[in-house]
Formats: sequence, structure tokens, C-alpha cells
Amino acid sequence: MAMQTPQRPGKVRVLIIDDSALVRQVLSEILSQDPGIEVVGTASDPLIARDKIKQLEPDVLTLDVEMPRMDGLTFLQNLMRLRPMPVVMVSSLTEAGAQVTLDALALGAVDFVTKPRLDVERGLNNYAGELCERVRNAARARVARLQPASAAAAAQATPIKYRTTDRLIAIGASTGGTEAIRVLLEQMPADAPATVITQHIPAAFSKPFAERLDRHSKMTVVQAEDDMPLLAGHAYVAPGGLHLRVQRSGARWRCRLGEDDPVRRHRPSVDALFESVAQAAGANASAALLTGMGDDGARGLLALRKAGAATMVQDEASSVVWGMPGAAYTLGAAQQVLPLAEIAGALLISTNVGGT
Repeated sequence: MAMQTPQRPGKVRVLIIDDSALVRQVLSEILSQDPGIEVVGTASDPLIARDKIKQLEPDVLTLDVEMPRMDGLTFLQNLMRLRPMPVVMVSSLTEAGAQVTLDALALGAVDFVTKPRLDVERGLNNYAGELCERVRNAARARVARLQPASAAAAAQATPIKYRTTDRLIAIGASTGGTEAIRVLLEQMPADAPATVITQHIPAAFSKPFAERLDRHSKMTVVQAEDDMPLLAGHAYVAPGGLHLRVQRSGARWRCRLGEDDPVRRHRPSVDALFESVAQAAGANASAALLTGMGDDGARGLLALRKAGAATMVQDEASSVVWGMPGAAYTLGAAQQVLPLAEIAGALLISTNVGGT
């Protein structure tokens, strides 16, 4: 795909493409310290990058995989087809041997550097020498144009609409919730976004509950386990007696279980789940608070709304008990109040199912 060729005179001009402001800043500082490299600009997503490539004419791009508006692999394919140039992938997904790395290299990326999963600033500085070397080496590569046949073959091997956990659905319920959740999940397609569920339920019943939901849903429904990755087409039910939280790990999300103190007198707690989703996913999430007694989940739903997530509650007429959803409505946490039959569709619309 790439052939070595003499580098043009002068410093290597680099454009950094990453949705994280911190990563853009750290990469700029690292690369700018190299006397042979000049950072000519940064871009927070591929659409901005497209315009800056025309304006700045960089020699090399550094490119993340998961970004808003267009994922890195789709952008890379378009770039190599229309304006081929050296690209170094810098992402927590691009690890040696990982399928996404092979996809990126097949599409024309010259090299890759793994973005640290924890303490990104410190980790990237530890990779400073390696990163600069790979960027300088990439500048010496002549990148061949991606031919239609090659693009078709790559698309056939792995769809370019690379499914990641960039959308997340969160559901909370209590009294009447076991049936409400069943009705909701029955309406979900097999490729729905990863879905996390907290239902107030005793420990002995949570696994059979998840198994029952699995029989009634096109999605794969399981009882959550600690450190389990969140995948599209899967729903994860909080085990009875344990809090379920979502934690970001690099560009992915994982389940975290905890035996810490009850929240709003409950463990699992809907507030604990919703607040973690607000922190880990923010505007990439949508959430529904269903029938239930008390007020657990109301403050968490408000945190989600403030974080930019789409929020909704089940209406009083279709709820067994309008305690939890009513409390959320009173707090101003809900953007929509919907009958149960309409909530699945609203969650799917809010998460833009089907990709870009």
C-alpha cells in the first residue's frame, strides 16, 4: 500500500485529528519539541480536518478512530481514495493485532501508536520519542491511492461502518419494571446500541430475570459481570445486591460492579447507574426511567440531561407506580414523558441507530 520515497525538504508538517482537546494539546507539545516536525494545525473531527488539509497541506496526519460525525476508518477510506497521504493512527483501539489496526493498515494507514488507556497525558509523553520517529518515518512514505476494488474488498471483510460503543442506552425501573423492561426490549432490534439496565430486584432473581428478557428480545441479554465490555446488540442487567456502573476504558465502555453502600436505600441503584453513564458517555447516551416507587433515578436522570443525553420517563397512565418517573419529571430531568409503548422508539431515535 505504501512505498518509500524521499521526503520533501524542510520540517514534516503534521495535522493532528482527535476529538479530545487534551490529546490534541499533548500531541502538539510532543511533536513540536522535535526539531524536524512542525504541527501546522489540529482538528476535533474529520469534517473539520477535511477543510484544514486543503488549507494547510500537511505531510502527515495523526488520526484517532472514534470521533464525532465520522469515525476514523470511514475518513481514512475516503482520504485514501480521494487524496492519499501518510497517516499514523493514534488511538486506544489501534493495538497490535487488533482487528481495527489491520483494517486501518489495509485502508492505507502507514503506522500506528497506541493511545494509553489511563493517564493519557503521562502515557503519551512516555511514547514521545517513538511517536516522533513514526511520524518522521511516515513522511517518507508515498501512499498509493485506494482503488475501488481494494475498497470493496476491505468493506467486504469488515464493514466500514465500524460498530463501536459510541451510543449507549440506560434504563432504570422498580415496581412494575420487570414487565415494563420486557415490553421495551421486545421492541429493540438485534443491532440496538449497548443497553445497561438497573431494576430493583433481589439477588436470587436477577439472573433468571436477565434470562427471561433474553428469551423475549432480539438483543442478547445477560446479567452484567465486572469488567464486561459493552457491545452493540447486547443488554446488561445489574445483579441483585450490586451496583452496576459504566466506566470508560480507552474508547470503550465496561461494566463495573460494586458492593459499596446503597444509594437512595437501593443496591443496585438507578442513580448510581445513571450518574456513571452521565460521566462516561454524556451526550452519547439516552436514558429512560420507568415505573417504580420512590425517587431513585430522578437525580441521575437530571445529571444525564445536564450532560447532554436524551432523557425520558414513562407516563403516569402506563406506569404501575409513578413514583420514580414522577420525581424525575418534577426535577425537570425528563425531556419527554411517554407511554411505555413509545419509549423504545424514542430511545432508538435519540441514539441515531444505524450509524452515519
